[in-house]
Amino acid sequence: MIKEYIESVNRRGDKVLSVFLTAGFPVKEDFVSLALKVLDAGADMLEIGIPFSDPLADGPVIQQSSQSAINNGVTTADVLRFAAGIRAKTDKPLILMGYGNPVLNYGREKFFNDAATAGVNGLIIPDVPLEEYNDFFTGKPDDLEAIMLTTPQSGDARIREIDSVSKGFVYCVSVSGTTGARSGFSESELSSLEHTRQKIVGNKMLVGFGISGPETAKQVLPYCDGIIVGSAVIKRLLDGDIDGAVGLVAMLQEVLV
Repeated sequence: MIKEYIESVNRRGDKVLSVFLTAGFPVKEDFVSLALKVLDAGADMLEIGIPFSDPLADGPVIQQSSQSAINNGVTTADVLRFAAGIRAKTDKPLILMGYGNPVLNYGREKFFNDAATAGVNGLIIPDVPLEEYNDFFTGKPDDLEAIMLTTPQSGDARIREIDSVSKGFVYCVSVSGTTGARSGFSESELSSLEHTRQKIVGNKMLVGFGISGPETAKQVLPYCDGIIVGSAVIKRLLDGDIDGAVGLVAMLQEVLV
């Protein structure tokens, strides 16, 4: 479903905009409303972050939002409830992004089934490596797609293997390190994106990490089918600027069409 949706956007000549929001942040019971505002502003897909105390792939901005959500009492069950509430109002793809521990603590197969029941289309679990893919995702419903990640350090054989198992799209991490907005990408980083895209033949490829606004988005657009933006949106929410966060989504959508 996710791949087909991306293809439908690409056929219009547009690139996809996927926006990451930390579930239950900044205000727990306002989250569904915020998510719908982001989708209405132009997000094609929504990544809903499951709050976790040790999010190893995330930089300080998303870490702070995750801790705030935990302090707000947001649980994995709440995340699934939020997803169901968003699904009732939109047909756009919904993806849960989180880490293995909360999923295992909830109960792996119960989590998969409850996520599918809530209308979630995909899962991104960055700390489940390719070698553990089959074990971790055993019992997952087919319509709940597991999205895998490549990094600048991924060799050609590994990229091809990730492409062969990932469903929905391949998440291409643009830079080494954790999430966070950047002022720009180097030639070597852009070259790495171009190289990775040439190796991915079975999936669409979305680029995440480091995209801070329209200018950085424009840098990576030639090398992908869409972009993923998180920290730049979350930073505005941390500053209490909901209008600014929603406005950034609208600005990014303008450069993707």
